[in-house]
Amino acid sequence: MKNKNLIKLTMAGMFCAVAVVGSMFSFPVFGSKCAPIQHLVNVLCGVLLGPVYGVGTAFVASLIRNLSGLGTLFAFPGSMIGAFLCGLAYKKTKNVPLTLAGEVFGTGVLGGLCAYPIAVLFMGTDASKVAFYAYIVPFLISTAVGAAVAGAVVMSLKKAGMLRVMQEAVDGGQQGTEDGDRQSAGVGRGKEKSHVRKNA
Repeated sequence: MKNKNLIKLTMAGMFCAVAVVGSMFSFPVFGSKCAPIQHLVNVLCGVLLGPVYGVGTAFVASLIRNLSGLGTLFAFPGSMIGAFLCGLAYKKTKNVPLTLAGEVFGTGVLGGLCAYPIAVLFMGTDASKVAFYAYIVPFLISTAVGAAVAGAVVMSLKKAGMLRVMQEAVDGGQQGTEDGDRQSAGVGRGKEKSHVRKNA
């Protein structure tokens, strides 16, 4: 279990670094810095690590981006909600298109709606000049690009058989122990049967 958590933490740290560095390749849309790499990371985290690690990675990446001037407060709703929904979708269904849809809906729609009160309460935006749905479009643009790239990457890994290898590597500690126990039990039963036959 400790090895499994260590592997997940290591991968989450790597994905966090990719998200922060990738945020330097962003483009402004209606006052929001759109960073498609973050959404690529969201999907990969959801597929490989699950919703909890996905949300944690998104939060830490958003925090670092804000502290280093690479992002705005929109980074939090623009990454964490999508990370949770896509991770949950993959955990429950193992379906890649639904996972991508979870990322797009979570970030584009729910994240866009959550960005409005953040803009009004914490960023000095005049509520009378901005519609509550104003941030949905820029968030959708950003997440659609990232999700499309993520879909291509995940499907390529799946086709090559690498996705399963990576997933087994993440869960390898516990899985390997269980497989080893099964094999040991099987060998033990085989020896018992042989012993009974000889005595008979």
